[in-house]
Amino acid sequence: MLLIENIKLALTAIRSNKMRSFLTMLGIIIGISSVIAITSIGDSAKGAVGKEFEAFGKGYMYLMINWQMTGDYIENNQLLYEEDVEALQNRFGDDILYAVPYATASSDTKVGRLTGSLSMLGVEANYDSFTNMEIISGRMINKSDIKGKRDNIVIPVEAAIYFFNREDVVGKTLPATILGEDKDLTIVGVYEVPPSLLSGMNGANSAYSCYVPYTIAMYPGSGNSYIEIYANPDKDITEQAEAFAKYMTRIKDQEEGFYNYESAESQLTSINEVLGILSIAIGAIAAISLLVGGIGIMNIMLVSVTERTREIGIRKSLGARTKDILTQFLIEAMILSIIGGLIGSILGIGIATLGMTLAGIAIVISPSAVIVAVLFSAFVGIFFGIFPARKAAKLDPIEALRYE
Repeated sequence: MLLIENIKLALTAIRSNKMRSFLTMLGIIIGISSVIAITSIGDSAKGAVGKEFEAFGKGYMYLMINWQMTGDYIENNQLLYEEDVEALQNRFGDDILYAVPYATASSDTKVGRLTGSLSMLGVEANYDSFTNMEIISGRMINKSDIKGKRDNIVIPVEAAIYFFNREDVVGKTLPATILGEDKDLTIVGVYEVPPSLLSGMNGANSAYSCYVPYTIAMYPGSGNSYIEIYANPDKDITEQAEAFAKYMTRIKDQEEGFYNYESAESQLTSINEVLGILSIAIGAIAAISLLVGGIGIMNIMLVSVTERTREIGIRKSLGARTKDILTQFLIEAMILSIIGGLIGSILGIGIATLGMTLAGIAIVISPSAVIVAVLFSAFVGIFFGIFPARKAAKLDPIEALRYE
């Protein structure tokens, strides 16, 4: 009952000085809202980046030459060839779902009066089954295209609309230059990808991402420095990648570590670590305002003790103990902090939601972060309320009654 009475007294004191109470809580509100907003924006950014990497597939990786060990010259036998890809597939069987020498080409193209640029990736058959692209017209590059080295191409729907003003353009051709040879590439498929964070970051003059058989994007019998792989997503990606690199090092008779790997999973982990560090650093800076808010609470509680000296004297003369007065003022300081923390949490969530909505990113709110923020604000109230509360509790009742 005494606790409830103290809470009522605290709320009455806060209501009687609304403006002063609000200004007292302002430091807490700003601090908590900043921390909540930054935490939510950081978590939302991690989620958005994670979705971007999901587009590559969980088992996506590169097996590549470790350039730090190559020196100034790479011998032909150190490059990666089609037979090396076959050796990997034979050795690891179903653990390698897709593997192809990394081959690319770029070219300008012209249809009528319209000009544009093509960025072409050489792929194996059924490449679309490992990514989040959707074939909306025609088909993807297939085995016949690979074996026959056919001059076929799969283009994005944006390119189809730009060059031909419609989506279904299967059978149409695009002129391009690949490996120094002019070709008329036959469009066999049109694809689209779901909108994403990076979708709108390409400029108006960016090249269209297209797919061709890898066999026309590299010279026959030529070696490469990369192999693009999709490994078994149900197994540890890092362990698989290390096994692939060690096997390649052994069959190519190279020094240990000559072949390295890079996976989408490892890149995502690195990015999340950086985002996490940035969130913590910025959040720590924002949390300084909580210290300012705590000092504000201490200041106003000291003023309140002075103003209510006579009230304290009356309560003590009526039998209130020292700890009762201490509890009363501690509860008042804590309530100020908790109310400020709740308002700050709502404001922080609102700021994060607005910012992420404008950026087109799904908002992620951590309930634990909100709970911790409110509890921390209560702790700030208790910590900075101790000195004023002790001062009030130690007042001599006779002196307090004489206070004018």
